[in-house]
Amino acid sequence: MRTTLTIDDALLRQLRQKALDSGKPFKQVVNEALRAGLNSPAVAKHEPYRCPSFSMGQPRWPVNLDKALALAEELDDEILVEKLRLGQ
Repeated sequence: MRTTLTIDDALLRQLRQKALDSGKPFKQVVNEALRAGLNSPAVAKHEPYRCPSFSMGQPRWPVNLDKALALAEELDDEILVEKLRLGQ
């Protein structure tokens, strides 16, 4: 069957060189290359990237780290109160 393809210049040069080296017609080399690509086994999926984790030890003061956002809010409030007290 006839069809029109747009082939990258570098790839076209490789296909033509392969046809010259093998003595096969260009269309046969193209068909073999396509067939080999389609018949090649699928690339195995890579394992997802995993970032290693490390223990940072226990906090030096009694803090419930499950409530970190509440703690951050309390600290921000303390800073704001101190700035207001100092007139800044």
